[in-house]
Amino acid sequence: MKEAPVVTGSSEEERREYIKNRYPCISDCDMCGLCKVFHGMDPELAYRDYIEGRASFDEVSLRYRSRR
Repeated sequence: MKEAPVVTGSSEEERREYIKNRYPCISDCDMCGLCKVFHGMDPELAYRDYIEGRASFDEVSLRYRSRR
């Protein structure tokens, strides 16, 4: 997978599309585990600060890694 678009060089829509493609819902929670990783949140909500340009992709990712 390509790297996340940098906040300063991309649009909100490009960042939203990246999150949708990176974390697609496969409608099989027992096999996927994304809901568990994001504590029951949709990835778009979890990465809202990134999508809206308030934080980098890495900053938001670290928030969820540190919660384990």
